[in-house]
Parts: sequence; structure tokens; C-alpha cells
Amino acid sequence: MSDDTQQPGPITHEEIFRNHEGGKLTVVSKFPLKTRRDLSIAYTPGVAEVSRAVHQDPAMAKTHTWAGRLVAVISDGSAVLGLGDIGPAASLPVMEGKSALFREFGGLDSIPIVLDTQDVDEFVRTVTLLRPTFGAVNLEDISAPRCFEIEQRLIEELDIPVMHDDQHGTAVVVLAALLNAAQLVGKDLAGLKVVIAGAGAAGIAITEILLAQGIADVVLMDSRGIVSRERDDLNAIKADYAARTNPRGLIGGPKDALEGADVFVGVSGGKIPEEFLTELAEDAVVFALANPDPEIMPDVAAKYASVVATGRSDFPNQINNVLAFPGIFRGALDAGARRITAAMKLEAARAIAAIAAEDGLSPDYIVPSALDGRVAPAVAQAVARCAQEDARS
Repeated sequence: MSDDTQQPGPITHEEIFRNHEGGKLTVVSKFPLKTRRDLSIAYTPGVAEVSRAVHQDPAMAKTHTWAGRLVAVISDGSAVLGLGDIGPAASLPVMEGKSALFREFGGLDSIPIVLDTQDVDEFVRTVTLLRPTFGAVNLEDISAPRCFEIEQRLIEELDIPVMHDDQHGTAVVVLAALLNAAQLVGKDLAGLKVVIAGAGAAGIAITEILLAQGIADVVLMDSRGIVSRERDDLNAIKADYAARTNPRGLIGGPKDALEGADVFVGVSGGKIPEEFLTELAEDAVVFALANPDPEIMPDVAAKYASVVATGRSDFPNQINNVLAFPGIFRGALDAGARRITAAMKLEAARAIAAIAAEDGLSPDYIVPSALDGRVAPAVAQAVARCAQEDARS
């Protein structure tokens, strides 16, 4: 088990801005540029030979440029962290941070790209035109429901891995945590009654991965209450999930949804009154993941639940996307996969869960630390193995 290393004293405003000044990224040549010979190899005339070869055999771009191992982190700044629609320029520090995480945890080069458009067609066309530059696309901080269409269209139009991390990274880590939490409380995973508060990017993806795992009783909520077949105010995406979830036909609000529920997952930012948690089943699980302010604070949730997780690093059981996305992309690129599939995401979740389980589970330890160096390699191996099996079938 890897422990977080805590810096002494609080992080100051000055420290934050000092470390972001000039940006957090740089490009460093892997080849020395000290002599004329070095220049002749790295640039002209030597580089022309490589360009001619790539022109004759485009597949060489994967082996003789960085494109085959380069992840583009792309956003329009419309749903940044807990800040909302702050625009592309203000989102760039976050995208730089994401690229730094790809290098640190996945060993992958990455470039942040922010687009000054919220038009779906323009976004998709721009990324498609940039395709020769990179080998995978990590979509980031794009608001729902546009994020669903953008991701799906790019998956269809590009021949490289594409994933919206706000959706699927979150979903993978939630499933990993739930696999271990269910084991801790002694409940059968398939029989769980799960309530998900929030029908945006993360909520929809969590619903999808839980259904794929075989959990049938999933109740999805949006700001107007339970997503059910009886409602006539649902968009097409929510209407689809109304038909695929809520098998008991529940209607109403959070209190109605939580009655007898085994698991509550909050990804909405809305508050849950403490008295509503009295409706939970015995040995319940609460994942209050809104950041920085959870739907209900962990010390309150612990009065009614046996296992509690948040999205924050200052409480146990942090559900952090960094446990998922570096390894998922690394595994997909290692295997030469053209897609990141549902099966790969399930295997990634199981790999994350297995590390914590091997260490020994407890109510305060159901997922590894975000800084645990074992996680990304294990996830990458699981994803690559899954991709190779898919290719053989």
C-alpha cells in the first residue's frame, strides 16, 4: 500500500501561482543537438529521409514520430472542474495538469488543446483535421449533453482511442470502489439497489458501467427527481436511460429514491439532507463525489453508511480519475487498439479494485491512493490484454 506524502503546512496562494507561472509543461528533445552532425540527423537533411519514408508508408508515423504515443487532451472549457463554463483560456491550466498526469502516471506524452467553440460540428471537424498529430484523444471538461455527441462522433470518425475522461474515468473508479465496498459489507453486487444523483456526463457513464457489470436495480436522478418512464420532460438521452433503469418504477425525489437503497452515488453537486440518509438500507455505501463540497459530508454520511467515499484528497477513499485514465490510454496504445471498449473499462475497474483487495480492505481503504505507482501499470496490462483478446476473437 502506498501512502500519500503530505507537504508540511498549508498550500499558499503564492506557492500555487509561482508553480504555474509560465505553464507546467515543456518540450525536451530526446536527441542531443550539440554538433552539426546532430543537427543533420535531427533536422535537415536527415529528417527528409524519414518524411519520405512516412509518405511511402504512413504506418511509420506511429514508430518514427511521437504521434503513436501522443495523447491530445482536448476541451472547450465548458464544464471545468467545479468552475463550470469558464472558457478555453481559463481551462488551459487544467489541461496542462492533465497532460502532466499522463506523463507521470502513464509514461505517455500529451499535449493540451483548447478550442474556442461550443459548436459540436466545428469541434468534431477541428479534432478530425488534427488527427495526424496524435495517437489518442482524451476529451476533458465538456458539458453535457454535447459531450455525449462529441465523443460518439469522434469514436466513429477517428481510427484511434477516444475517451471523455469526465465520464468514463469517473465511472471506472466508482465501479472499482463499489466492487470492494460490496465485498466489505457482504452484499451481492448484482443484487445491489443503487441510486445515482446527477444525470450529466459522470452520472450517465456510471449508470452505463454498472448496468454492464450486471447491476440491474439502478435509479438515476436529475435536478427534477427520479428519471422515470412517467416523466415527459426528459431529453433523448435521459429517456433512453429511463427505459433501461429504475426497474421498480419509482417516482418522486431523493427521499423516495433512497428508501431501501444499498448504495448512493452523488455526482451532482446538489445537497442531500441528513434525514434522507435514514432511508438507506443497513450496511449502506455512500459515495458523495461532488468537489469541493460533497453532497453530504463524510462524517455525517458515516452515521448511516458502513463505507463512505468522496472525491476529495483529504478524506479516505478518494475516487480519483487518475487511478484510471493513464493506464487505460497506455494499455490501449500498447495494444494498438482503435477503440476503448466497454470491456476494457470493466477490466480497468477490476484491476484497480484488485490492488486494494490484495492490500487488505477496510472501511477506510477500498481503492488505492491516487499516488500508488502500481495502479497505472496494472490497468494498462489489463486493458491491453482485453484489447488483444478482442482482436483475436
